[in-house]
Amino acid sequence: MLKEDSPARFALHRMVGLLRPHWRRLALAVLCMLMVSGSTGLTAYLIKPAMDDIFIKKDVVMLALLPGLFLLVSLIKALSDWGSTYFLQSVGLRVVAGLRQELFDHIHGLSLSFFDKASTGTLMSRITNDIKEIQVAVNSAVSGLVKDTVTIVGLIFVVFYQNWKLASIAVAVLPLAFFPLVHFGQKLRKLARKGQEKVAHLSVVLHESFTGVRIVQAFGMEEHEKRRFARHNTAVLENQLKALRIDALSSPLMEFIGAIGISAIIAYGGYQVVRGTSTPGTFFSFLGALIMLYKPVKSLNKLNSTLQKGIASVLRVQELLGYKSDIVERPNALELTRVQGAVEFRNVSFAYDTTPVLRNISIKVNPGEVVALVGSSGGGKTTLVHLIPRFYDVTEGAVLIDGVDVRDVTVRSLRRHIAMVTQHSFLFNDTVRNNIAYGDPSKTEEDIMAAAKAAYAYDFICRLPHGLDTVVGEQGVMLSGGQRQRLCIARALLKDAPILILDEATSALDSEAEQEVQRALENLMQGRTTFVIAHRLSTVKIAHRILVISHGRIIEEGSHHSLMERHGEYRRLYDIQFQQA
Repeated sequence: MLKEDSPARFALHRMVGLLRPHWRRLALAVLCMLMVSGSTGLTAYLIKPAMDDIFIKKDVVMLALLPGLFLLVSLIKALSDWGSTYFLQSVGLRVVAGLRQELFDHIHGLSLSFFDKASTGTLMSRITNDIKEIQVAVNSAVSGLVKDTVTIVGLIFVVFYQNWKLASIAVAVLPLAFFPLVHFGQKLRKLARKGQEKVAHLSVVLHESFTGVRIVQAFGMEEHEKRRFARHNTAVLENQLKALRIDALSSPLMEFIGAIGISAIIAYGGYQVVRGTSTPGTFFSFLGALIMLYKPVKSLNKLNSTLQKGIASVLRVQELLGYKSDIVERPNALELTRVQGAVEFRNVSFAYDTTPVLRNISIKVNPGEVVALVGSSGGGKTTLVHLIPRFYDVTEGAVLIDGVDVRDVTVRSLRRHIAMVTQHSFLFNDTVRNNIAYGDPSKTEEDIMAAAKAAYAYDFICRLPHGLDTVVGEQGVMLSGGQRQRLCIARALLKDAPILILDEATSALDSEAEQEVQRALENLMQGRTTFVIAHRLSTVKIAHRILVISHGRIIEEGSHHSLMERHGEYRRLYDIQFQQA
């Protein structure tokens, strides 16, 4: 996690680390910036011979030379400015793309327990808004700390060379000009971090209201959602206005402090010219350099605001990168190759944080056996099957596949042998083809069509406008519930895994659609070790064994007929459903 003693220093160190792999392009950008700074200083110096030699001494030779020299210096400055901008921006874009990828990869490497607590809108805000602020900060930081700093040093050299007494007055005022940077920096950083958090909350509202638009409209809650969005939108605005008041004040304050120095210089420098101890060319060259000097100083002040936002974003991103997955592979983890499908839960207990969910579960499931898990909601059925692919790790005991502890094998090889179909028939906003082949994009069209036929999806796919190449819309919105679920079954069939988990795969369907999906599921279950979770007890009669789970314990076990004869919890649940039917 982050070091709390110096978060700003940590964030800056992190930014430098992000820039290090791109040092070649950065070196070219810095070289161009040095040329810009040198050209700026030389432009200020050329004011002296222009005034003294051309306008006062009427030197024709200088009149012929200086315009061309000034144009050449300006051309070098323009080309160098373009080069510095291009190379620097390219570094910034590469840094941001790399960091965005690193953050996305890290999030996908976290366990489900992280996603149970995190909101989608907040994660999206970290990857988009925070990363964007870092990009702006990286570009501005390099530009400001190199180009503006070197320009300031170069111009200070020019003004001291021209008139060290006047330069001493100007430099004496400079520390006061930097006062806004120090004074307002900490406040801007706090507001920036708070602002990013408020934007994240706004993203959550956006995500929920758009993805749940059918529920919003069905319950007539449009006005409620508008008010909810307005409340968070106003919070973002108020935070931005606070930051704006501070940011907007720093620049005028710096200009006023600079004006004090320039006023003193005009008075003293003008006095020197009147007395004849200094020439007009020297004075105006000095004044031009001084005016140019305050511009990069002012830019550094603006950089401070941008840098504080970037620091806040770096800290937020690093906070997310600091999360560690609960699922950690052992150093000597093995590749799980051939799997027969035997699954054993050996004295398994599990708790979410400190809340017990499963208590001392022991089951042995043979290869090819179909086991149904039934019971009241919240009993621990889904949690139990989620331990097989290591979505969570057991608190006590062990889960074994073919006698091997799942913690002793790599996560990727373990999950390669497990397929899932859940009640949430999730489809990507992509083609039918890519949704079916999601688990293995290398599959041929013949393989995809065979899976579609086995899932009873072939006929409706053929009726779609573009067949396999039809885009199904976000979460498969263009399809019916039964069609979506059959595509999910086809996806599981194509994976051809020896262990299958069906979590309420037909619960969201009507009776007609359920019959179609049930036929597809029977094809899917053939020859596979299958765990079926269902509240509709009519769908579990085909199971070889039924486990009744209540309050994290197995309280009954047997076939449908044997459990019905016991007149226990299973019979009670069955009678309740039969009476409701």
